[in-house]
Amino acid sequence: MTKSELIEAVAEKTKMTKSSAEMVVNAVFDTMAEALEQGKGIEIRGFGSFTVRSYRAYSGRNPRTGAAVEVTPKRLPFFRVGKEMKQQVNEAPLPDKKSTPPEPHKA
Repeated sequence: MTKSELIEAVAEKTKMTKSSAEMVVNAVFDTMAEALEQGKGIEIRGFGSFTVRSYRAYSGRNPRTGAAVEVTPKRLPFFRVGKEMKQQVNEAPLPDKKSTPPEPHKA
């Protein structure tokens, strides 16, 4: 689902105009981004939680040239799915697409 599809779904479910739904969706995303920028976590019960993980600097390699590269420290958002969402997704019927579940890994 793309952001525009999300806006359309919100507008349809709430009987809002698309422009009002777009403002709501943008406000939610902006507020979440601001919280993560400040290092705050976001917990949405039944859905999941967003946290910021810090990674220290390390020496890496450029895969094309093999040259050593220093990677700077960074902070990245991390999402952990909630128990209820896991169950909901797992119990949902597979879509009608020609997609099939991935084959189990054979050791």
